[in-house]
Amino acid sequence: MDIGILIVNRDESLRKGLVHSLKQDGYHVDSASTLEGCKDRLEEGDYELIILDILLPDGYGLSTCEIIREYSQSPMIILTEKDEVISKILAFEYGADDYITIPFNILELKARIRAILRRTYTKVTQAGDQAITIDDFTINPLGRGVILNGERIDLTGREFDLFYLLITNPEKVFTREELLESLWGYEYFGDLRTVDVHVRRLREKIGDEPKKSRYIHTKWGVGYYFKGNEDEELDVITN
Repeated sequence: MDIGILIVNRDESLRKGLVHSLKQDGYHVDSASTLEGCKDRLEEGDYELIILDILLPDGYGLSTCEIIREYSQSPMIILTEKDEVISKILAFEYGADDYITIPFNILELKARIRAILRRTYTKVTQAGDQAITIDDFTINPLGRGVILNGERIDLTGREFDLFYLLITNPEKVFTREELLESLWGYEYFGDLRTVDVHVRRLREKIGDEPKKSRYIHTKWGVGYYFKGNEDEELDVITN
């Protein structure tokens, strides 16, 4: 698989360095220095991963993530000088999949890239072309798409992974620690609130209310689980 990575960064030296280093690892790498340039790239082609500087000259801070999500649902790593916990939490709120602070070790960044790609695209390979229908949802693992009552739900890469894990293990309660390790991997040194943020955003997108949840339920003091209609069975549709 020819893996494409888009690097969006205002710092020319950093941008060129990342392009050169990642190309040496065999990735197809494109770059942009502005939000407009990023949008042009995304309109021209698809990428498996986006590495984004949120302080672009024509950007809007963390809101830049939301704008890019209108063009792509590919996994997104934020690069920023801000190291505050609240900044990291807000980055996930706005659609980021991972967050790394500048200055950083290039080996750590590459490890995070491999982790995201491994979790995202190994699952696609294993799932093949089988669409899964359960309750009101149809999930296409290959296209990483979710349809709810006939309407497509736009999920980020991490949100899809979270939803896929929960819905394919109905009524299994996952602790926040288990979800963090499963979805972010051992390379990620994150906060458990990261899980809560992604669960909340996922619930919002599928129309779930925490206090009257129909799909994603909270086991208080333990974690989260999926439970749809009790009389529903999981159907696998082979194309």
